[in-house]
Amino acid sequence: MHDPLQLNETQPFARKSPEELREEMGTVYHEICNGVLCDTDSIGHAQPDGRSSTELVLDAPQGFIPLWAPNSTLMWRFQERSFAIYRNPLAAKQYIRNLLTEAILAWGDAVPVRFSERPHGVDFEIAINPAAKCYPAGCVLASAFFPDSGQHELILYPTLFEQDAQEQLETMIHELGHVFGLRHFFAKTHEPQRGSVLFGEQSSFTIMNYGPNSQLTDADRNDLRRLYQEVWSGQRQAINGTPVQQVTPYSTLSYCKSGRVTYQSA
Repeated sequence: MHDPLQLNETQPFARKSPEELREEMGTVYHEICNGVLCDTDSIGHAQPDGRSSTELVLDAPQGFIPLWAPNSTLMWRFQERSFAIYRNPLAAKQYIRNLLTEAILAWGDAVPVRFSERPHGVDFEIAINPAAKCYPAGCVLASAFFPDSGQHELILYPTLFEQDAQEQLETMIHELGHVFGLRHFFAKTHEPQRGSVLFGEQSSFTIMNYGPNSQLTDADRNDLRRLYQEVWSGQRQAINGTPVQQVTPYSTLSYCKSGRVTYQSA
């Protein structure tokens, strides 16, 4: 029997070296810092056109930029079955509830949506993946979603809770940035079929950047606040020629025409 690690080039499962994998994974996953990855928007990663990392990058997957409509509330709950891995799921959920609250407060009055926990008809579930998601380049700590009217998961991996408290908080702040509609700075040239648009100005330090520059700044908050204010007021209907589309959370759609609530399980 052949050693699978020694397969030659004519065999289909010959493996790349760890060095080759690290280099390739660097174009597929966002490395927040050494060994810490984010794959929320893993289909697009390069800083476009040689520009510096001085703008917010907005998701524009279908030729428009989705942002939350005014007065939107994202209803959420914990995915109960995913917490069965813990001996004390109530304590684990309370820890994560506090972490989410801290991350929301960190964005301050720039937060464009409200968050409300409830048991049914939710827009997203917070779920624990039972296994780590690691590659030669490092481990994914969490993955989130972008604005739309569907139902989603905010997935947390066990590796997240092996980090120090500040890293956990910054990871949650970063993932909320995606929920608000923000992409990574390097999210354009590698996957042009999923568009992205640049908006605003800020320092090179930003929570949506990577490495040592991945820090939440006043510029992050100011640009996000200004973006939504301009869109909601009607002052801005497009960014760099790409139209903005305001989306409504799934939970809002659970209200039938008669005005009665029709809760649906997520």
